[in-house]
Amino acid sequence: MGIIILGLGPGDPELLTRRAWRILSEAEEVYLRTARHPNVAELPIRTLHSFDAWYDAAEDFDTLYQRIAEKILQLGERPQGVVYAVPGHPLVGEQTVTLIMQLARARNVPVEVVDGLSFIEPLLSALSVDALDGIQIHDAENIAHMHHPPLNPDVPALLAQLYSSAIASDVKLTLANQYPETHEVILVHSAGTASQRLERVPLYALDRQAVDHLTSLFVPPIQPKGSFEYFQEIMAHLRSPEGCPWDRKQTHESLRPYLLEETYEVLEALDSGDLELLKRELGDLLLQIVFHAQIAVESGEFSMADVIAHVCQKLIRRHPHVWGNVKADDPEQVHANWDQIKRQERAAEGRAESPPSALDGVPKALPALAAAAAIHARAARVGFEWERLEDVIAKVREELDELLEATEADSRREEFGDLLSSLVNLARWYEVDPEAALRENTLKFVRRFQYIEQQAAQQGKALQSMTLAEMDALWNAAKAAGL
Repeated sequence: MGIIILGLGPGDPELLTRRAWRILSEAEEVYLRTARHPNVAELPIRTLHSFDAWYDAAEDFDTLYQRIAEKILQLGERPQGVVYAVPGHPLVGEQTVTLIMQLARARNVPVEVVDGLSFIEPLLSALSVDALDGIQIHDAENIAHMHHPPLNPDVPALLAQLYSSAIASDVKLTLANQYPETHEVILVHSAGTASQRLERVPLYALDRQAVDHLTSLFVPPIQPKGSFEYFQEIMAHLRSPEGCPWDRKQTHESLRPYLLEETYEVLEALDSGDLELLKRELGDLLLQIVFHAQIAVESGEFSMADVIAHVCQKLIRRHPHVWGNVKADDPEQVHANWDQIKRQERAAEGRAESPPSALDGVPKALPALAAAAAIHARAARVGFEWERLEDVIAKVREELDELLEATEADSRREEFGDLLSSLVNLARWYEVDPEAALRENTLKFVRRFQYIEQQAAQQGKALQSMTLAEMDALWNAAKAAGL
């Protein structure tokens, strides 16, 4: 006979299909994944078995589900076969059914699925939502184990089986990485039963409500739209014949100056400490990335999915201490592993130099100060390093003396470069980013100099007519004012 897997529906006996009712009436015995289902007491079952005792003793669900699946397969290999009944629809959120079907295929045991109304249809009715509007459906437990939700925030989502306060708490933390904490969500209790109830709560209060094995969560879309997919659609529309002539005209090459400009504006926002400005500038920088990806799509070069897949694979590959069995107890070991993996990648791609250099991979387009910092750091990782801070400071003084002693222009330029290089190395020892430090210093100089200009204007003086002592006094005033 094999295995009959039967769906019991969401809980109301009237929602059980006629076919399911007939099979249950005719079966000598029925095995239930759980008897803790609202309509079990009213089912026409002669002999009922359930795995609830296994649930109560189980240490984890994965092992339990595998055990149930193997048991059902054994029963199905009997001459009389087995009827296995599960809540809802057998192929909606039923891991044991998936495992049973995999085992049955491997051992040539026939399986028949008897459809049942899933929890989804009563949820849609309770919420007055059309599933074809793009609703997303996930298992709440899977979401609880993630750090970021795999959801498009512009589209409504259903999270099933929010069965405990612990799961609700973890789901809340995951969703908070994408949705505002005040975003209103809806708890749906006992959908498809006489006890059905909707409860609207802000996301931050999700884990403060009572939930059970018949609770699901509905997450409405955010407003205004903020998904990556919506962003890509806007860019694709701008590049379409119905879009913007300027956007259609752009190429990878023509966008280069904008990419550089937006990058530096992000750095400026970081320096300012203005998070609202940083948010806007990051969006402008992301625009450049999406722009380049759309151009690549149109020319058949690559897609945004290719870009994201590549960087995701690289992150996982270069963090074997997170997604593998490599140990890295400190940042230095992480750096060492990272460099080794990069060398292996270059060799696999045929890009390795002969012999490979520890300095490979520093972008040639980096500003000189940032490039020098990166090169010094890479050299230090392989042991080309001073032993003491005092030695680094002594080197700076030595290079300064050599600069002061230089008399020719070419020699001064070279010695000045040596001094800058030694200062970059000192910055590394002090854990200071020299590029950021100089940029911040330049901004400080601009603020104080503009203060001098403003004060001179208020006094009716031109800067050219002021003495250095007068300007220096104003400079010190600006300094005292915290500028």
